[in-house]
This record gives sequence, structure tokens and C-alpha cells, in this order.
Amino acid sequence: MQTSACPPCARSLSIARQTFRAAVLLTASLCGVTQALAADPPARWVVPSTAGGGSDLATRIVAQTITPVMHRNIVVDNKPGGATILAAQDVAKARADGATLLLTAGQGILVLNPALYRKLPYDVGRDFALVTSLVKLPVVLVTNPALPMNMLPEFIAWIKAGQGKATYASVGAGSPHHLSAELMLDRVQASAVHAPYEGTLPALQDVAGGQVDFMMADLSAAVPLTRAGRLRAIALPAEQRSAVLPDVPTFAQAGLPGFTAFAWQGVVVPAGTPAASVDKLNAAITAALKDPAVVRHMQELGLEPMGDTRAGFAEFVERERVKWGALIRAHKIVLD
Repeated sequence: MQTSACPPCARSLSIARQTFRAAVLLTASLCGVTQALAADPPARWVVPSTAGGGSDLATRIVAQTITPVMHRNIVVDNKPGGATILAAQDVAKARADGATLLLTAGQGILVLNPALYRKLPYDVGRDFALVTSLVKLPVVLVTNPALPMNMLPEFIAWIKAGQGKATYASVGAGSPHHLSAELMLDRVQASAVHAPYEGTLPALQDVAGGQVDFMMADLSAAVPLTRAGRLRAIALPAEQRSAVLPDVPTFAQAGLPGFTAFAWQGVVVPAGTPAASVDKLNAAITAALKDPAVVRHMQELGLEPMGDTRAGFAEFVERERVKWGALIRAHKIVLD
């Protein structure tokens, strides 16, 4: 597919690139301003996904905000692949000196992977120290706009008629996007072929291009393509509508009550990192997530800031393990 030949495609890709470029430039600008304040070498914040998605943008927004407080520049290191395992393994082996952070993208590293894989090259309890929750990433059901449906009942009828031939994208096997789609298919008693990708934007571009039929996608990443007409947003698995797509109903409003799903991100560091360093990171990040400018920026991207104490985050992670672990066992989902 040659996107350059399609003006709406070009506009949507331009919007997505401008959003990512703005975040990068803002980060670079702040790093330049605070370079004189940086008393320590740069820290590395590893993100287990490609640049430009909701996880990446949320990380960059917070990284630029806490740089002056931490007195060191923070470099975002995108390390996609292996269902977030590559990034987790990298940080698990890193020096515990406070200079390496890990975004637990899509809750996979802390919650999903331990339930999906019989054997992992890292141990959540042994290799990581929890810092805080970061952001909630609402998801939205999007389809290729050429498909013959506009509303959820039409989508359900269409996917059932396809008898398992429809295809759906995700950012990887076992990701929240994958499991959310499987849960939805289970609820409507339908099936489809899973097409895993290593990043949000490549997956969405293939849905927009017609190579894949639909996706449970990060709302923040889907908005530009939806507004440009390259994707059709069907429904949100949320309690209420989103301000960035106010015309898109929730699943309950569209006729499927009781179905909610979302991805969330947290922050961890290598186990053994001094408690004072972890506490400092927690204080800086949670303060940033309450900053009105940060809140406004994230909301404009369709993201919801979280943030918690270290103990509160640990309790939240345990609740998520119980919930998702039960779902994975009930559906007998195993990835190795």
C-alpha cells in the first residue's frame, strides 16, 4: 500500500508523526535547558514498545517533567519485541544504581506474562522493585472503514457471519489488546484470527490499510487516524465516553453491558536499587502526574494519569494478577 497516494492517509500519518515529534522536541528542549542542572549521568527509561504509541508518549511526558527534580537527563530507550520480555530481561540485568527504569507496558511484565508463560528469563518478585503506577490507556474497538458496519450490533453480526475468518491486530500475543479482543469475542460468541504486531502504529496502519479487519487499540494512538477517516471507531470498553471521541459510545451504550477493558502502565527499577532512590523516583513521578500541564497534555492524548504510593501500587498489582490470572487460566491461554 502506498500511503503517499492517498491524501487522507498522508494527513493522518502527518498528525501521528507531529504528535510524536512534538513530544520528542519538547523532551529535547527541556533536556537542553536542564543540562546544567544534571549532576548525574543520564538515566535510561526503557519502554517495551515502538516510539509513537500511548505508552511511549506517556513516558516522554513524565520524563521531561521529572528531569529537573531528579537532576539528571532521562533518555527514553524503545526496546520492543518478545511480548515485552526483551525489555524486562534487559532491565532485570541492569545495575541497581537508580539510573535504569522500566515501563511495565500493558501490564504484561508484572501481571500477564507470569500467567501466560511457564518459564520467563526474569522473576517479578526477585528482579524488580515497584515504583508506582503511571497511566491508564483506554482502548477502543476500531475497524477498517471499508467494512460494512458503523455500530456495534452490525459489527457483531458481521463477525459472526464470517465464521472465524475475520482478522484482528494487537501489539503482541498476550498483550492487553489481545486479551481484551479475545474477551470481547468470547462475550459475543464469535472467533477471529489474531495478527500480532510489535508496535501500535504498524498495527493500526495495517487495519487502516485493510490488511487486518479490526483491533482493540490504544485510544491515544487511534484518535488521529479515526479523525482523519482512516479508521472507524465502533465502541469503547469503558464506563463512560471519552472527551477525545465524544461521539463514540461505550459498549454498554451500544448494547453490550458489563464489558470493560483497559491497559495500564507502571514503573519499576532493578531489584536492589537503594530505597532512597526508589522513594525519590516515586515522589517525582507521582508529583508529575498531578501537574495540571501534564494532566492536560495526557488527557488531550486520551490518556489517564494514575500514580500511587509504592505500597498502593503493590496492592494494585496483586489485584490485577488475581483478575487476569483467573481469565487466562479459564481460557487456557499459554504462550510457551
